[in-house]
Amino acid sequence: MSTKSTIYVAFLRGINVGGNTLVNMAELKKCFAALGFENVKTYINSGNVIFTSDKTDQRKLETEIEQALTASFSHTIAVVVVSYAEMEQVIKHIPKSWEHNTDLRCNVIFLRHTIDKPELLEELKPKPGIEELYYHPGVLFWSAHTSDLTQSNMIKLAKSKLYKEMTVRNLNTTKKVWELMNSI
Repeated sequence: MSTKSTIYVAFLRGINVGGNTLVNMAELKKCFAALGFENVKTYINSGNVIFTSDKTDQRKLETEIEQALTASFSHTIAVVVVSYAEMEQVIKHIPKSWEHNTDLRCNVIFLRHTIDKPELLEELKPKPGIEELYYHPGVLFWSAHTSDLTQSNMIKLAKSKLYKEMTVRNLNTTKKVWELMNSI
């Protein structure tokens, strides 16, 4: 990696879910390499691509990647690009209550810049006593006890316009992506 390169992860939204928007990981890796990115790694089929680039404008990176994905896979796929420094902050701010709690469903919701604001919490209206929702720049941390999932307001999120502007990763995937970013 050159000294000017930045480590990024691109989170692709809604691929390989329920047999829709199918994307082969080997082809995805080739697509990123063709864009001139280096150290390209994919992690599981949900669309997590770690790479390095000398480019620093993440919004331009998102646009460039989205255009390449449309050309390569004939699908419009939204992308959230997160830098190493941003991902480090996400990892540092994971709620302590998530540690060693096997009864919680814990998700990190990565936000596109179009909706990245603390006021998002007011729009989503988490149910007290059922779920917890915290904002940190670039993400929402959401958790609920597995026994309460069907009572969560987050179930309604999938039907909202906001949902198209975010992509969800569980806690384990988020930590593994961070581990892979550190291996470059």
